[in-house]
Amino acid sequence: MCTFPAILQTPWLSTPVICGKGGTVADVLHLVPGSQTRVSPRFAWNSSGSQVSVLGSFGFSAVDGSRPILSGGSQRLLAYLALRTDAVPRSTAAGSLWPDASDDHAGSSLRSALARLGSTTRDAVAVTDVDLKLADDVTVDFRASQGLARSLLEPDIAPAVSKLGAGPIAVLSRDLLPDWYDDWVVPEAEEWRQLRLHALEALCDLLTIEGRFAHAMGAALAALRAEPLRESANAAVIRVHLAEGNQAEALREFRRYRSLLQRELGVEPTPGLFELVGVALTVSQRDSDTRRDRAKWAEVRRARRQR
Repeated sequence: MCTFPAILQTPWLSTPVICGKGGTVADVLHLVPGSQTRVSPRFAWNSSGSQVSVLGSFGFSAVDGSRPILSGGSQRLLAYLALRTDAVPRSTAAGSLWPDASDDHAGSSLRSALARLGSTTRDAVAVTDVDLKLADDVTVDFRASQGLARSLLEPDIAPAVSKLGAGPIAVLSRDLLPDWYDDWVVPEAEEWRQLRLHALEALCDLLTIEGRFAHAMGAALAALRAEPLRESANAAVIRVHLAEGNQAEALREFRRYRSLLQRELGVEPTPGLFELVGVALTVSQRDSDTRRDRAKWAEVRRARRQR
């Protein structure tokens, strides 16, 4: 069975998420050196401005703290601009938000969405005859969370581990605009999903090294909930068990994941995961698994060609 130093040398990363009850992303970001300017110099967190939230669900808070009721078009407009740090040509925004409409109708829908923002919301969007963007004093949870996730993946600028815990794990556990399937959302959502999973796994490793096993496990399980078939997330859970000396739990987790992988995909975990838990994978097993995997993917490729 692997010892703790060997665990930390495995190729997988583990990571946690941020934001406990009553905490905001802004509360957490003071832990990340230079995070406010690293995300975007023009979009620093400013408690005196409006706030747009796109993680977990869409939300908007005006300068006075109120949460005005917005039309669907206005919500989509603010969310669209929240995912972009630079000004967007009006024609590009209209075409992206109303792709099935003609240019004239899309432009009309954009003007209508702007007109419906209302007095407490209108100042959140900077509009010219040519382009538009969120005003400079508007804060966006997504941009700040991106800075946090990236800092966890860069050892030279990572925040002090002793100050990280449930808050960061909660922030990194949130999907970007879940149940929104617009073409301008899907790629951004997938990019964020991959970034936060890597960040959670990295955070898990940092917390494990510090001996903060409860929070480390929380980070690993957050990554696992987001993608149950992800081997690096399962490996993170196993590493925490091993670091605590819970070999039986590590082996049970390995068997659970192996069974899930066989049932869902008909494949085995990689040899590295077998080595992590000290389980020998025989030559005959490897050859058998390789043949089965090759046949499985050959069948998938044939099915795709026939479509």
